[in-house]
Amino acid sequence: MDHTAIDLTQVLPARIQGVGTSQIGMVADRGRDDPEVVKLWIGEGDLPTPPFVVEAAHRAMLAGETRYTYSRGIPALHQALSDYHRRHWGVEVAPERFAITAGGMNAIMQACQALLEPGEEVIIPVPGWPNLGEAVRVTGGVPVTVPYRQSADGRFTLPLADILAAVTPRTRIIVVNSPSNPTGWVMPMAEMEALMAAARERGLWIISDEVYNHFTYGNAIAPSFLQISTPSDRLIVTNTFSKNWAMTGWRAGWIVYPQGLAATFGKLGQYNTTSIPTFIQHAAVTALEEGDDFIRTMVGRCAEARAIMVEGLSRLKGVTVFPPEGAFYLMARVETGEKSLDLAFRLLREAKVGVAPGTAFGPEGEGFIRICFAISPELAREAVARLARVLG
Repeated sequence: MDHTAIDLTQVLPARIQGVGTSQIGMVADRGRDDPEVVKLWIGEGDLPTPPFVVEAAHRAMLAGETRYTYSRGIPALHQALSDYHRRHWGVEVAPERFAITAGGMNAIMQACQALLEPGEEVIIPVPGWPNLGEAVRVTGGVPVTVPYRQSADGRFTLPLADILAAVTPRTRIIVVNSPSNPTGWVMPMAEMEALMAAARERGLWIISDEVYNHFTYGNAIAPSFLQISTPSDRLIVTNTFSKNWAMTGWRAGWIVYPQGLAATFGKLGQYNTTSIPTFIQHAAVTALEEGDDFIRTMVGRCAEARAIMVEGLSRLKGVTVFPPEGAFYLMARVETGEKSLDLAFRLLREAKVGVAPGTAFGPEGEGFIRICFAISPELAREAVARLARVLG
């Protein structure tokens, strides 16, 4: 018998072999355990989970909420989510249209599992969060990218005509991430309405990733597709507790699906995770019911750090900064002649600042770095000073 070692990755399905390696993870893994590094690579703020959420989880554990529960989540959390959407967007979403997921990533994955047949196409704007395209690949779909454009003042834009030009007979889904990671683009309500009308006409689904809705830097939060849809529209909205309430490690998110699909997402929840921990769901209820002030604190800190970073980095030689309308990321073009990944490694080594290479979000991000500014003003000033010593 031939016992010659073989590379077993080569016998895996093609859709799994084709899954990309996260460049953000590549950079982060080199400096994750270095306490001197200012870590701005991952979409995570520097505030801990607020005590009132932690205490709610502790109370729930002490009360015995440590057992299996409903695969779509506990009814109290469905009701709290319904109330939350009414309070912030003025929409009525029935509690039975929510399912609780293991973070926003699992929400995206379940949406793709529910909707995609092998070989069907999914339109994704780029540069974009890489997990969106990889979830499509893992579930057998084909990502079709549509590049953002940049206006004369450097703002990122996404003309509706560009999205619709990418539609083919194989198109199944259009993904919208507004406010966008990493560009900070925010889709205006009028364009949402036009896209919804086009999707209805063509029988297409929209997956709207609305994780950063509260993080805008004007007078109002970003609009939601739920404001312009009916319960029977082919719309799935995904979200997470990670950003608003500093709960990244808790792995709690939610999905909003059309009326009549509760049983479908109950089964998907069952076979993906069974459910997320019951005591975490009770803590999530508390986050929704008592956490609006914390969200305002988070957004206020981001606004201040954003201003510091835009002003400071725009002074550096060869650096062009594009102030984002929303989310908490800064896309900066840095002209050093290096590849974005090489530059990210050098900034980690020489400046002790961890950033994400632009190519982590697709080849369209070459020449850029992405900086997370969900940090204190003091840390933002320190990061700018360190980057200035290397790039200035």
